[in-house]
Amino acid sequence: MSLAAHLVAMAHNNAWSNHRLLGACEALSPEAFAAPRVGFFPSLRATFNHILWVDQYYIDAVAGLDALKRYNGPDPDFPDARSMREAQAASDRRLIEVCERQTDESLARDCLLPRPNRTPPPTRTDFVLAHLFQHQIHHRGQAHAMLSSTTVEPPQLDEFFLAGEEALRRDELRALGLPLR
Repeated sequence: MSLAAHLVAMAHNNAWSNHRLLGACEALSPEAFAAPRVGFFPSLRATFNHILWVDQYYIDAVAGLDALKRYNGPDPDFPDARSMREAQAASDRRLIEVCERQTDESLARDCLLPRPNRTPPPTRTDFVLAHLFQHQIHHRGQAHAMLSSTTVEPPQLDEFFLAGEEALRRDELRALGLPLR
C-alpha cells in the first residue's frame, strides 16, 4: 500500500471511529455531555469541540486554504453529541477528500502551519496528516475514558483494519458510504 493510500485508509478509520464514539455519546443528555470529567479537557463536550477545531485547522492548511482564519473566528461549541457528530462527520468527509487528492509528490511538499504569534518552519504534508491522525487518536482515547465514567458503554474503536473483524464494522461503513476493507 502506498503512503497516499494508507492516509486515505486512516481518514476512513478516523470517520468511522468518530461516528462510533460520538454515536455512543448521543445516549447522554446535553448536561451529561458537558459534565465535568477527568481528562486533558474538562468534559466530553470540550474534548470533541477541540478535536473538531484542530481538524479544521490542519485540513485547511493541507488544502492550501487560510488556516489562520481559525484563530480569528469563534471556537466551535456544539452543545450535544448529535450536533457534534454531524459537524465532525462533515469535517471527516472533508479530510477524506483531501487525503484522496494526495500523491507521493504532494505528500512530500511543505505545508505551512501559520500561528497568530509566530511563524513555524514548514512541515511536510505527510507529517501534518500523520500528526492530525495522532491528535485524533490521542483525544478520542481521552473521550473514550471519560465515557466509561458514565452509564454508556464505550464502543470498541480498534475493529477497523483486520479482515476477521469486518462483520463488526460492515453496517456502519455502509451507512457512512465508506468502502469495506
